[in-house]
Formats: sequence, C-alpha cells, structure tokens
Amino acid sequence: MIPDSIKISNDLSSELGRFFFDRKYSKVAVLVDENTERHCLPAINDLIPEHWLIQIKSGEVNKNLETCERIWGALTEASFDRHGLLINLGGGVIGDMGGFCAATYKRGIDFINLPTTLLSQVDASVGGKLGIDFNELKNHIGLFKEPEMVLIAPPFLKTLPKAELRSGFAEVLKHCLIADKDHWKDVVSNRWDDQDWEAVIQHSVGIKASIVAEDPTEKGKRKLLNFGHTIGHAIETTFLNSEKHLLHGEAIAIGMICEAWLSFKKLELPKEQLNDVEGKLFEIFGKMDLGKAHYQRIAELCTQDKKNQGNVINCTLLKSIGDGVINIPISIGEVLDSLFYYDQLNE
Repeated sequence: MIPDSIKISNDLSSELGRFFFDRKYSKVAVLVDENTERHCLPAINDLIPEHWLIQIKSGEVNKNLETCERIWGALTEASFDRHGLLINLGGGVIGDMGGFCAATYKRGIDFINLPTTLLSQVDASVGGKLGIDFNELKNHIGLFKEPEMVLIAPPFLKTLPKAELRSGFAEVLKHCLIADKDHWKDVVSNRWDDQDWEAVIQHSVGIKASIVAEDPTEKGKRKLLNFGHTIGHAIETTFLNSEKHLLHGEAIAIGMICEAWLSFKKLELPKEQLNDVEGKLFEIFGKMDLGKAHYQRIAELCTQDKKNQGNVINCTLLKSIGDGVINIPISIGEVLDSLFYYDQLNE
C-alpha cells in the first residue's frame, strides 16, 4: 500500500498545484546539483512559488558535513525561519542530504522530495531515511523523518545517463529478491533497459512502503531492504575516492552476489537460485575486478554496518528468491570468502 504522501505521476503541474494550494510557506528553496539544475529544474521552475536556488556538487563524494554547512549557510543567509520549505530536486544524494539539512535546520523545516534518478525513485526517497557520510562511512550520521510529499515523475528518467539508470535497477532487483519471486521472473525476462518504468516504480515503491509501514525506524523487518548492502556499501565506500569508483547500484550488485552465496552456505538457498541470481546480475552489470588487496578493507568496513549489534555483523540473506531473512550473523572471514568466491566467477 503506497501512502498518500507518495505521488507517482507524469503531471507535475497538477500535483505541485495541489500541494501548494492550501500551504503557505514563508520562503521556499530548491536544492539542486549541476545536473538537475540543467535538466530537471526547468520542468518545475514555473510551477512552484518564488524561490531561492541552492546548488551543490553532484556525487556521493560530496555527501558530507562540508556540503551541509553550505546548505545551512544558504538557508541562514536567506533568513529562512521554521515556516520555510526545502524542495530536494535530485537523486539519492540530494534527497538524503537535503532532507537531513531540512530536518536539522532550526530543529526542522518542511521538505519535499522530487527524485530524478531511478535509484531515488524506487528506493532512496521512500521511507524517511536521511543522512550523510562521515569519516568515509556511508550514511553514518542521520535520522528518520518523512518528507511532506514525495513526487515521483517517471519522465525525469529520460535525463539520465545509461549507467545511472542501470545503477537504480539494482534496487529494483533487490526488492524482487527479498519479497516477490514472481516479479523477479517477470523483470529479468526482459532486457534491463526495456522495462515499463512506471510499472517498475509502482511495484518497487509498493514493496518498500509496505515494509517501512510495519517498521519505520528499522528495528526489525525493514532490515530486509538491506540485502546486498552490508558488503555492497563496504565496496562502495572502499572505492569512493579512487579511479575505480563504483556507482551505488554497481556496488550493490556485487554485494547481492556475495550475499546470495552466503545465503547458499548459511541458509541453504537452492543452488539453481544462486546460479539464477548470479547469472542475471552478471548479465546486467558485468564482472568487476575489485583487486584482492582491497578485500581486508572491505571486510573490516562491514563491522561498521548499521544493522550490527555489538561485535556481530548482522546480514540480510535469502532463504529463497522472494524470501529474505534478517539478522543472520556473518564473520569477517565469511565476508572474505564471499569476495574470493565473486572473484573466481566467470573465469
């Protein structure tokens, strides 16, 4: 069940008109990066009240306290009070960081998300998780707060480079793997870039929204959404500032293969299902050479995962495709084994 605060629509004019019809904000600002200012802002510029524009640099590498200071500074310089509104126009970085800045500015102002990437439309903008990276740890500082509205407009996907669209598709596949075996079969039966994107978004948002409704602050069932992310986030963090920089979905695809193998070892995920997951992910994302010299660093970063308790790495694994299981303890040694397993595949 998708909540009323999440709109999936091609009609930006009507949805924004309805939102602002009975709301009176003292001031409005739009947060963009250089890409969304050029490609997406023109679609909403005349549909929203007079506003301030705050531009930041794109990319996960800029999702930090320094950029937050720029955003808070811009709001302060524009004399925003607690009756202002921040519109986050962009992908996961904009949504996570913009929401975090709004939720903490003067103890909180309203914000809305207009996600412009597939990744943010199917995952990052839904569920109220806000945060930034800290000391090279992904989403290490943050909080939970829902936006006043999430407006998902599928036409924004036309502005994306193919690699960014493919990155978001990893989260679509994750939702199928943890909760819907039949939809996994449907989605992977087509070319990844030949999908009915509106239907794909509806399905993914529906899965995530229903899980979040049961567990808003990730005490239990919401951890299902982290399949592939314990190892995937560690891989993403390891290469964040390197020439081998990976997009979020590329890293999560590797994480899902590693964690599917751990599912086979620890939960008896059927071998044919492991082969299916590996085959489809390799077909879409290819094989990436992580370099064995980085494996120890990746494994150690897993000890900082937010699902952990004490010194135990808690992982979300698969009992079968469509049936995820939370809080499965794994060791650093098992993380290393999964990375070596990934390395020898398709040789």
